[in-house]
Parts: sequence; C-alpha cells; structure tokens
Amino acid sequence: MRKIMILALALVASASLFTATAAQKKTVKKEAVAKEEPVKLTNSSDSVSYAAGMSITNGLIPFLVQQQGVDTAYMADFVKGFQIVANGGSDPKMKAYAAGMDIAKQVMERMIPEITKEFQDSPDSIVSTLFYKGFADALLKDSSVFKQETAEQYFKDKQIADKAAKEEKLYGANRDAGRKFLAENAKKEGVITLPSGLQYKVLVQGDGPVPAIDEKVKVKYEGRLVDGTVFDASAKHGDNPIEFKPNQVIKGWTEALTMMPVGSKWQLYIPYELAYGDRDSGQIKPFSALIFDVELVGIDRPQPQAESQEPEEAPAKKSKKDKKSKK
Repeated sequence: MRKIMILALALVASASLFTATAAQKKTVKKEAVAKEEPVKLTNSSDSVSYAAGMSITNGLIPFLVQQQGVDTAYMADFVKGFQIVANGGSDPKMKAYAAGMDIAKQVMERMIPEITKEFQDSPDSIVSTLFYKGFADALLKDSSVFKQETAEQYFKDKQIADKAAKEEKLYGANRDAGRKFLAENAKKEGVITLPSGLQYKVLVQGDGPVPAIDEKVKVKYEGRLVDGTVFDASAKHGDNPIEFKPNQVIKGWTEALTMMPVGSKWQLYIPYELAYGDRDSGQIKPFSALIFDVELVGIDRPQPQAESQEPEEAPAKKSKKDKKSKK
C-alpha cells in the first residue's frame, strides 16, 4: 500500500516539474513570499494525519532521483509543485492543468524519442518545438497552418516516403546483392526456380512421404547469407533434428518442405520476400536473400493402433477334487 501511495505522489508531483507558464511562476512566487503558518496539532486526528504524510515519503526521494531524474538540490521546487496540485483539490482547472503536465512528461520522454528515431537516417527530422506547437494548436482547434485531417494525411504520407528512403539508404545495397545473386544462381545447372521466386537444388533425393503443411517435421539445416556467412544451424541447438510444422516458418521453407519427400536434402535459395522481408533479425538484415541446406529427416506422424484381438480362452484345468471324483 505504501509503495502505491508513493508512486501516486511521485506521478502527480513530478508532472509539475514540466510547467513553464507565466501563470505558474506567478503562483509559485506568491506562495514563496507568503509566510507559512507553524504546524499546530490540536488533536489525535491532526497528529495521525501529519504522521501519515511524513511516513509515506519513506523511499520517495530515491524513487524521484532514480526513476524521475529529480535533482535533490531542487527538492523545494518539487514540494512547491506538489502543493500547487494537492491544494487544487477538485478544481476542474487544476485537474486539467495537472493532466497537461502529465501528458507533457509522457510526450517528452516517450513519443518524441520514438518519432525522432523513426525519422533518423531519413530525409526529414523532428523539431521538438514545432512538434509541441502543432500538438497545442490541434487541441485548441487552431487550423491556421494545417487542418487536422490535412496534417494527419501529410504526416502519414511522409512516414511512408521517408521509410522507403531510409530503407533504400541503409539496405538498398543488401537488397540488390540478393537479387543479383538469385539472377545468376537461376542459370546454374540443377537449380529449379518456382513461380513464387523460390529456387532449390536437389542434393539427395529421398523416397519417403511428403509432409502436409500442418504435420510436424524433423529437420537438419544450415542457413547462410549470400556472402557465405553462417547465421544459424540445427547443430548449434544439439544433435537431434529440429521439430516444427511447415506453416510455422518463413514462406520459402513452407513451400519447400511441402514438396520434399522424407530422406531428401535440398539447397534452398530464398528471396527476401519469402524470408524475413524488411525485418531486422540480427545477422539477417532487412531485404536479405538466404541460402539453406535442408535435410528432411522424418515426419512425426502418430502410429495407427493395431486392432486388439481377444485371446482364445484357455481350457480350464481340472482341480484335484474333480480328478478324484472320476476315480
């Protein structure tokens, strides 16, 4: 309970640190000048209330320093902000004011960094002061620069265009290298190119069954980039084959596995559209074409149960009593 109260106090109080309006400065100045009345505890309720207020601050200062970034040199300012909000009570203006400070904190600490990162390495960048101005104008219904709908569409279009430009800048060469490799590879002897763009070469032709898309298969594999870098292999995960269903992996694998007989070993050449697309997966950068050596070891199919047959009843043995009776 104490931790919850500390967190609630910290959230309300820390929000006040993000106010920079003249109105607040004026209020703080007046409160600073006003002479504070000495505390008078005239009864038990007064005493327990005061003691409760002191008690729940236990651990609050480390929280403010570590989680809110408050400098203890400005603790008096923290207290002033706390008092402004706390003394506002149920005043609707104070509620709106406090909510604005809280939202400002979230925008500054979360939204601005995220949007800034999104536009990093793109033709555009985020100017925080203009971001705040647009934010405020939208809430105040000021359409002198943009109408709300126009701003939303413009921002959406720029996100798409800048994302494409960013990807071209960072990964265009990687995409082109993959396409060049596949184009040259398609001309090699034994390489088959499917309508989807998937290429494969049969290294060993198996004669077992072909798995369905939702059957669990047992596979050994090694994955490489087109420059020969090995990024994964079943051997890295133990001696046993890896088990999964063809519909649980990338599209290139799904297509190949549902064509391979058990016992086969194929070399797959997978365009990025059938691999990880524009996702960044560690060593596998966006738009990477991939090469896999895949051996289909088996299919984990339930064995049909043999029909149970009732054993013939053995003839009953005669008891000694029966034998005696026949004598």
